[in-house]
Amino acid sequence: MMTTARATYMDASVATASPARLLVMLFDRLVLDVQRGLEAQHRRDLEEVHRQLTHAQRIVLELRVSLKADEFDGGPRLDSLYAFLYRRLVEANVRKDATITDECLGLVSVLADTWREAALESGGSPALATLKKGA
Repeated sequence: MMTTARATYMDASVATASPARLLVMLFDRLVLDVQRGLEAQHRRDLEEVHRQLTHAQRIVLELRVSLKADEFDGGPRLDSLYAFLYRRLVEANVRKDATITDECLGLVSVLADTWREAALESGGSPALATLKKGA
């Protein structure tokens, strides 16, 4: 019952979120996935490593697909950064290398904070500032 209520809440949150909030939520989930993948690597839980890092890879692919790189000056560089991040996540997963995963975690954490700040500066809701990472 609790899982159904949480899923319903999350569905409603996503359906009613602004584009800026959706991006922040997506990056927060990306951070959570990479954190969980790193923790699983430390436990040597290879199945969980794979599950978390492949989910993170799918998020990065979605970010690349939805990016309109030709519509702003930094677009091509951001696309290159997403491509780099994707390659490193794949490498971290294939090699089960916690050092690479930790590198990815640092990068996605900075990106999440940057997008949260950009959303606030562009008139996003103050609630964006209080979103817990990984929520």
